[in-house]
Amino acid sequence: MIKRCFIVLGLWAAGCNEPAKKPVNNVDEKISLMKTDQAFSEMSVAKGMKQAFIEYIDSNGVLLRPGHLPIVGANAIDFLIQQNDTGYTLNWQPQNAVVSQSADMGYTYGVFALEPTTVDTIIYGTYVSIWKKQADGKWKFVLDAGNEGIDSTAAEN
Repeated sequence: MIKRCFIVLGLWAAGCNEPAKKPVNNVDEKISLMKTDQAFSEMSVAKGMKQAFIEYIDSNGVLLRPGHLPIVGANAIDFLIQQNDTGYTLNWQPQNAVVSQSADMGYTYGVFALEPTTVDTIIYGTYVSIWKKQADGKWKFVLDAGNEGIDSTAAEN
């Protein structure tokens, strides 16, 4: 009887192991994140910055903007809804992406161009976005920040 108890206990303990996780291909995940950031930029050009940011922000996302404290979650979405993006076009080019080993978080960075429709000038800057993979496998950003102030020759390099 005791022997049978040990066998049952051993089988039970063996069944408590975590299931083997599927190996993550970080190269594929990096490409996926770069494509997501590029699609985000393309939506900003095609449909406006406001719609693109609302589409790609995580429900707990944070916006870091000049002259504002961090804008978080629902407040960030409200802030975006109130924006008037008809006077400019915002686009950017991701230069790199880094993805965590578990492929559930990552970040992208690059150069953006803000082009007002009424002025013949382009404002260049740099940005970083931190991304979180959603349960459905899509990436949404959890933090977005940018800095204006690079000249056009630096932006083109």
